[in-house]
Amino acid sequence: MTVQIDVQNACDDSTAPEIPIVESWIARAVCASGAGGDIEVSVRIVDAAEIHALNSDYRAKDKPTNVLSFPAGDVAGLPADMPVPLGDVVICASVVREEATAQGKALDDHWAHMLVHGTLHLLGYDHETESEAAEMEALETRILSEQGVADPYGAAGQT
Repeated sequence: MTVQIDVQNACDDSTAPEIPIVESWIARAVCASGAGGDIEVSVRIVDAAEIHALNSDYRAKDKPTNVLSFPAGDVAGLPADMPVPLGDVVICASVVREEATAQGKALDDHWAHMLVHGTLHLLGYDHETESEAAEMEALETRILSEQGVADPYGAAGQT
């Protein structure tokens, strides 16, 4: 299995992680999920205005958010030698930074959590019910802890 990751940094926020770090967290989430085959994921790092517009347009929520995931769905006619597009993760640098500060988390750890969280949404995980949330949170916690990141759902944890 290979994971092809396209990262676009569309904001001027210097606190966003370097592209190789973003790629590594996305790849870890895909691999830990047990997804098979060659996969492609796009990541776009944006400012508050862009994520606010997306959140409003696609979720009817009139505010910026930390991360949004847009699964690609089935792509008909894709050549067999092409990676399957998983979808897009859009993440807001300023919201992630503000949340990390408010929650007393290391900024890099919160970035890791949001990247893993958004990727797992692309892979079909959700947190709409208690059982879905428990499954998704357990996987997130395992992926993060394997790299030394504390449980994001601990005392100060939120998504």
